Amino acid sequence: MNPQQIDLPDVLAEVTHAFQRYEKALVGNDIDVLDELFWHDERTVRLGAGENLYGISEIREFRAARPAAGLYRELRNTVITTYGDSFAVCSTEFTREGSDRIGRQQQSWVKLAGSWRIVAAQVSLMS
Repeated sequence: MNPQQIDLPDVLAEVTHAFQRYEKALVGNDIDVLDELFWHDERTVRLGAGENLYGISEIREFRAARPAAGLYRELRNTVITTYGDSFAVCSTEFTREGSDRIGRQQQSWVKLAGSWRIVAAQVSLMS
């Protein structure tokens, strides 16, 4: 890949918007938007702080059963990098009120059929 194809302004703006939609849906427990933003495929993977989810079906089950309270978080050190016009990685750290633990989240996004979708995600907490 040509280095000039990294972080193309229009592509970076699209992915940043999608990432912000995801974050708003996450803290607001908007399951419909969360579902929309994940690739609807059994190859989609989400490795969470306490669960490993393989396929969109397991991800949907997890979202439906997750408590809606205490989801707000503060993001920091967010880095969004795009590669060409159809792949991106979004990395961020987060904290939650009442906890001194630092969370980490990383997502791989792919533009499929004209829309950005999360194809892999990882969430962890530092000790």
